[in-house]
Amino acid sequence: MAKELKVGEKAPDFSLPDESGASVTLKELKGKQIVLYFYPKDDTPGCTKEACDFRDVEAQILRAGGVILGVSLDGKDSHRKFIKKFGLPFALLSDEDATVSKAYGVYKEKNMYGRTYWGIERSTFVIDAAGKLKAIFRKVKVDGHDDEVLTALRA
Repeated sequence: MAKELKVGEKAPDFSLPDESGASVTLKELKGKQIVLYFYPKDDTPGCTKEACDFRDVEAQILRAGGVILGVSLDGKDSHRKFIKKFGLPFALLSDEDATVSKAYGVYKEKNMYGRTYWGIERSTFVIDAAGKLKAIFRKVKVDGHDDEVLTALRA
């Protein structure tokens, strides 16, 4: 079990393929603030609303020096379809073996309709330009989350 991450700590490094298969790493993004959001599944109601909310505030996030990256266990084909369907302007990363999700402590045992399974607990990490955790949002409720993230970016 990974230890619980705390604000002020160095963000766990990652290297994941985006929807085109290109590798995205935390190191390459040094100097930018990163909104790293983990979500359960492409093109499902809550995940779609969250992605579209981030899409709609992307210009404000960019102005605050931020970059948005979505992470799920879905593969790049699924990500490409999701991006195209909703006009998402940011990269979606595939964490198919859940390595990064585990490092961030968001890969959890979940329960739905009496069935237990492992999956991503909706969570967002704001990483500052130096690679440290600036804000952590766990068990995210989608409504209003984009505003919480913008506030954290601007802090």
